[in-house]
Amino acid sequence: MAEEKKTPEIEEADFITLEFDDGVEVECEIMGVFDYGDKEYIALIPNDDTDDVYIYGYKEVGEDEFELVDIDDDAEFEKVVAEFDKIMDEA
Repeated sequence: MAEEKKTPEIEEADFITLEFDDGVEVECEIMGVFDYGDKEYIALIPNDDTDDVYIYGYKEVGEDEFELVDIDDDAEFEKVVAEFDKIMDEA
């Protein structure tokens, strides 16, 4: 009996395009959404040949729809980045 080979399922990555105030558009892969405190945040990997990760607040506004929220508070941003780093270290 021939051995059956199983092909692992590869999930397609979700992408969004960010448009900055200066009109520059950057396509980003959605790395994931994570919780910190009582809020949700999203990590995005820009498709621009850098090692950057963009982190924004995340707010669902409907079925399959969400908004990105700028993190204006520097202290909050530093805490969220530290939480993201911790999650990545555990992965």
